[in-house]
Amino acid sequence: MRILVTGGAGYVGSHVVRALLEASHQVIIVDDLSSGHRATVPDGVPTHVGRCGDAAVLDAASQDGQPDAVMHMAAKCSVSESVEDPQAYYRNNLLESLALMDWMVARCVPFLVHSSTCSVYGIPERQPISEETETRPINPYGATKLAVDRAIRFYSDASLLSGTSLRYFNAAGAHPDRTLGEDKTPASNLVPRLFDVALGRAELIKIFGDDYPTPDGTGVRDYVHVLDLAAAHLAALQQLAGGHPGGVFNLGSERGHSVLEMVEAARRVTGHPIPVRIESRRPGDPAMLVADARRAERDLGWTAQFSQIDTLLSDAWNWRVEHPDGYGPVETNR
Repeated sequence: MRILVTGGAGYVGSHVVRALLEASHQVIIVDDLSSGHRATVPDGVPTHVGRCGDAAVLDAASQDGQPDAVMHMAAKCSVSESVEDPQAYYRNNLLESLALMDWMVARCVPFLVHSSTCSVYGIPERQPISEETETRPINPYGATKLAVDRAIRFYSDASLLSGTSLRYFNAAGAHPDRTLGEDKTPASNLVPRLFDVALGRAELIKIFGDDYPTPDGTGVRDYVHVLDLAAAHLAALQQLAGGHPGGVFNLGSERGHSVLEMVEAARRVTGHPIPVRIESRRPGDPAMLVADARRAERDLGWTAQFSQIDTLLSDAWNWRVEHPDGYGPVETNR
């Protein structure tokens, strides 16, 4: 198939592109390079720099042939940034996505796989979290992703578009061949921040709260390897192309690890001491977020294969050691 990948130069997007190529699909990338990196793009893959909702950019990307499907990973994805600048998140995550779907409907592109998030659930009352859990996002990031999830369902009801939303839990890891990894500056996710400390680029890890109702008092999250996320995208595409209806799927390892457990695992993997400092809780941080991913196993045939914590951290650490400065600065003259 011919697949247009928005955000294909980003962290998850670059791994999805690699998996698509390995499965003999043709790939076209649309990415504004605001956080993605040209260095992740394989040789020979057409890359169009621009907004994912810009019809002119999408038309240019389709000049050599209309895509059979779109994998949509172009989005802003920082919870704290979304609280500080909600307008940017509604413009970028929601309005651009709607424009992309309008283009797909007008051009009769039938299949859409959307990268969503567990942030749509807010602070759930029960664990693990299934797709039937009430969606109550508490920040603009989760709210905009949920709005796109819902729009896909209504667009699908009213057109030939068939779409699936994949709700990631905590993406982490890197490609085992050490060519692709997570490069975001400044680092906001726990794993790259742990490595900043291990490499001497930060003094310590701040742990926000040690009085949660969890085994050691620190927050618990479900970490899923980026290779597993890429495999889920291919499984979702195969399901849609096989004539099955789309849907919403949680993607997680179904295992929770606390912040202190992650610190200990990072010390073990890196061989470096990683000092910590306990600080007060951050408003709105859930005590625990763990996936119930049985629907993905049942309907997509997908389960996490690489998400054991030592495997995930080892892959991420090996990439970081070879790329201590990441891929270099993002492209600014777009």
